[in-house]
Amino acid sequence: MIVITGGAGFIGSNLTAALEARGERNLVVCDRLGQGDKWRNLAKRELAQVLSPDRILDFLDAHAREVGAIFHMGAVSATTETDADAIIATNFTLSLQLWDWCARHAVRFFYASSAATYGAGESGFDDDGSPAALARLRPLNPYGWSKHLFDRRVARLAERRTALPPQWVGCKFFNVYGPNEYHKGAMRSVAVQLFPLAKSGAPARLFRSYRADVADGGQRRDFVYVRDCVEILLWLYDHPEVSGLFNVGSGKARSFAELAAALYRAVGREPNIEYIEMPAALRDRYQYFTEAPLAKLRHAGYTAPTTSIEDGVADYVRTFLAASDPYR
Repeated sequence: MIVITGGAGFIGSNLTAALEARGERNLVVCDRLGQGDKWRNLAKRELAQVLSPDRILDFLDAHAREVGAIFHMGAVSATTETDADAIIATNFTLSLQLWDWCARHAVRFFYASSAATYGAGESGFDDDGSPAALARLRPLNPYGWSKHLFDRRVARLAERRTALPPQWVGCKFFNVYGPNEYHKGAMRSVAVQLFPLAKSGAPARLFRSYRADVADGGQRRDFVYVRDCVEILLWLYDHPEVSGLFNVGSGKARSFAELAAALYRAVGREPNIEYIEMPAALRDRYQYFTEAPLAKLRHAGYTAPTTSIEDGVADYVRTFLAASDPYR
């Protein structure tokens, strides 16, 4: 049995689809579906069980001999969320509980960290998982801090070599885009938010830059196609000898203007971009650059190339956004 928390979410539902495509037939999803269309992320899947998060620990205790791995993708993931108590309860406390359960029952544990742990990037983006290296990072929001807090706890436990699952992996996901992100509202990727504008020929609206050394639209991020994230997760699952904290990105920073241009070209139009003011509340917490060094993952043995934004956006548009059914 494989348990996927956040399995109805963006990365989680893509991982669930990939596991099913491999022939896994005992998949358990733990998530909250709510009253919107999030359920559609799972509509094509064959599942053994769908649980709410408040049932997950009791379920695990009742099926301890059957569970082979937990992919903990569930989180309060909005970088704009301000309820720090709710964020800590989900992103830190529950994560610790699942870690402890996996350590006690010798179950492999994979969890989602985030590039938000790097803050503004003043200390770089090196996925050094040592306590000393992690202590230098300064996240900019409660979400990033909660993920960082768990990374630091894991690092300390790993250093002591006590209470560890037989395999444990943390994935620092960068700016992920792709199918099944539609329920995320304002937290959807720029690609999916701009698609209706590009399709109609209307101008894309991107934030102006407030740094003299960065042009409008020149803010750069590591945009990574969700397919690449899933392939990395599956590779890690196939290599139980590999543990640690790893960056998961494309390995190459690209600008928002380049992403918008790729989207317009994918729908057969010339790029059309306008620049708008950034909300004042975001200006002192805005990341102008992120890039995922992948040397640690490569050294562990992962060799597959990552997808360029041109190829990733084209596939996203052709296979999903422009299709009658955009869900994976």
